[in-house]
Amino acid sequence: MTRRFYLTTAIDYANGEPHLGHAFEKIGADVIARYQRLAGADVHFLTGLDEHGQKVAQTAAERGVSPQEFVDSIAERFIAMWQQLGISYDQFIRTTDAPHKSGVRALIKRIHEASPDDFYEKTYEGWYCVGCELFKRDNEIADGKCVLHPTRDLQWTQERNFFFRLKKYEPFLRRLITERREFLRPDSRRNEMLALLDQGLEDISITRSKLSWAIPFPLASSTGEQQGTWVWFDALPNYLTATGYPEKGFRDRWPAQLHIVGKDINRLHSVVWPAMLQAAELPIPEQVWVHGFVQLGGERFSKSAGVKLELSEAIDRFGVDAFRYFLMREVPFDADGNFSWERFEERYNADLANAWGNLASRSIAMVEKYCDGVVPAAAHTSLDEGDAGDYSAYHAAMSGENGYLLHDGLRAVWATVSRGNEYVDRQAPWKLAKDPAQRAELDATMAALIRHLARQCVAIYPFMPGKASELWSALGAPMALAEQRFEQLSALDCAGWKVTKGAGLFPKG
Repeated sequence: MTRRFYLTTAIDYANGEPHLGHAFEKIGADVIARYQRLAGADVHFLTGLDEHGQKVAQTAAERGVSPQEFVDSIAERFIAMWQQLGISYDQFIRTTDAPHKSGVRALIKRIHEASPDDFYEKTYEGWYCVGCELFKRDNEIADGKCVLHPTRDLQWTQERNFFFRLKKYEPFLRRLITERREFLRPDSRRNEMLALLDQGLEDISITRSKLSWAIPFPLASSTGEQQGTWVWFDALPNYLTATGYPEKGFRDRWPAQLHIVGKDINRLHSVVWPAMLQAAELPIPEQVWVHGFVQLGGERFSKSAGVKLELSEAIDRFGVDAFRYFLMREVPFDADGNFSWERFEERYNADLANAWGNLASRSIAMVEKYCDGVVPAAAHTSLDEGDAGDYSAYHAAMSGENGYLLHDGLRAVWATVSRGNEYVDRQAPWKLAKDPAQRAELDATMAALIRHLARQCVAIYPFMPGKASELWSALGAPMALAEQRFEQLSALDCAGWKVTKGAGLFPKG
């Protein structure tokens, strides 16, 4: 039976253009999805847009359009950007989709039926951040502002809402996070949530009074007022409603194997969401992986704070695949990292143009020159044997065995790139070609180099699907790169492939 792998990203808030932080998460998730397909899994990759809430309603009003018109235009921009970046999602969910709205109402009713005391009404007052769509604790406020949205004014809000008894689930959440160590990773984020539990949880307000741009809360209030469902109680269930919940068959995909989210919404995904599912007596996702932020000059990208970089400009600098490579190589997928134009150019020239691109160009040129363009049949060499350890490290970094350390996966592959260039210099095929007695050694060298490049194409494909496929075709491979499987690589035989030297993979920047 084929292994199922359902992974999700956070759904982005429909309040502006896609930015570098969005792209970092989506590219990382795409790398994991493509890797899992090459590993033979039945992958379902979900992303989407979070379209309700006070912030959306306010922005639409400022622009003189209806909320639905506004989010429709935002959705078009996000979908276009993910297509440009080659994000291979299987499903794009929008929280204004009718099936999602009915699924959210069904989940709330299920919680009420399974745990009827978990919802109660109370008058609440506190500082509310429209940017986060959350009431803020004192330790989340600095100089009278939300620490995540320092340019927005907090709003003192007092209203009667429905609450969810989150505090009731403290023992369950502590057991989940401590006993299922794989549930929340990396460990630094796991430790943060354990510290949060040590401080004690508070019940959370899950409806908003007089909020029309929301899913109507399906339970009647004591005053008869129609309440709107809090945006996160609407957004988090998208991972479940995307499976068709509550329709029969949703369990064919649920629970998800992996949620990929940013560190700013760790609490919502590793505390609030599993508590909601436990209250509804539904299975908990297998793992939440929390990544850090991409920073510019040490500052987090933020439209409201004026720290921004045009995503289209970054993509156009060296192309989509080089941009994907740089983000995944330069920014650790388990921590914060920096974007700079200087490092982007350095990586492009050193890693792509001079290292991998040069290795591919001269290897193919020599097969054309010395072997009439046809890869000879030859046994494995020291180059094949030397690569084995690096590919073991690659799979350990990529498979989830040790987390999703995508930057380490690329580092391992580039160790093989360095080995390949050293092998060319050591073997000096141009010298072997001058001595007929060295013909067998020349053939073995050329065959080893093409196998070496072919393995790299498969390993690099999740990161740079376009350039990897371009080189794969230039090598003369008879099958599509996306159809390859890691388990077949040890037996990969390139003998008889007809190589074709085209334009360089990475023109010098």
